[in-house]
Amino acid sequence: MTAAPRSNLTLNRLWPLGVLVICAAIAAWAFADQLTFDALQDRHKALEAFRDQNYVLTALVFVLIYAGIVALSLPGATIATLTGGFLFGLWPGVLFNVFGATLGATVLFLAIRMGVGRSMAARIDASEGRIARIKRGLDENQWSMLFFLRLVPVVPFFVANLLSALLNVPLSRFVITTFLGITPGALVLTSVGAGLGTVLEAGGRPDLGILFEPYILLPILGLAALSLVPILLRRKVAL
Repeated sequence: MTAAPRSNLTLNRLWPLGVLVICAAIAAWAFADQLTFDALQDRHKALEAFRDQNYVLTALVFVLIYAGIVALSLPGATIATLTGGFLFGLWPGVLFNVFGATLGATVLFLAIRMGVGRSMAARIDASEGRIARIKRGLDENQWSMLFFLRLVPVVPFFVANLLSALLNVPLSRFVITTFLGITPGALVLTSVGAGLGTVLEAGGRPDLGILFEPYILLPILGLAALSLVPILLRRKVAL
């Protein structure tokens, strides 16, 4: 007697995630060749011309496309960030990049949390194992851990979104830490994109190795370490 209502409840929870998965498969099949540097190189003049004639529309479409790339977890976020710098400069390009990435991450976060995040978080809280203890430790230091996940370059963006949803992080906290946490890296890539015009005209490729230069990487790692200070202080006080 309760099977049908329970089944309907499951469908109501899973349909947003199912829609994203279907859209991701369709987009990957239809647009995989468009989310590459070669595609940007072939179309950069047309993009510049369209931007010059329709600046506001270009900005709006760009943010929505960027959000779609992130929400569907498509391989193309780096190219999108470079394109934002190329089309709009460091400012407001970095704002468009960060806003688009945060919007897309939020859509994915909500879909996962609605589908499996809340139920999984509740099951972990109700358990008594090591995973439950780890989750309780993360819950006590959510701000620091969320900033750390965003700032450390080795943590994939999708993984940070997934963990946040599965741990049932509050939406406002997720949005704030995502927006602020990805800004340093976005500034670097957007600045590379802002100087991309000459590279595209010459038929070359941008040097993304700059991301691993000490004067770029060390400040970002320093911010990541700084985000963990509240955790260390809290543990010291507890001792």
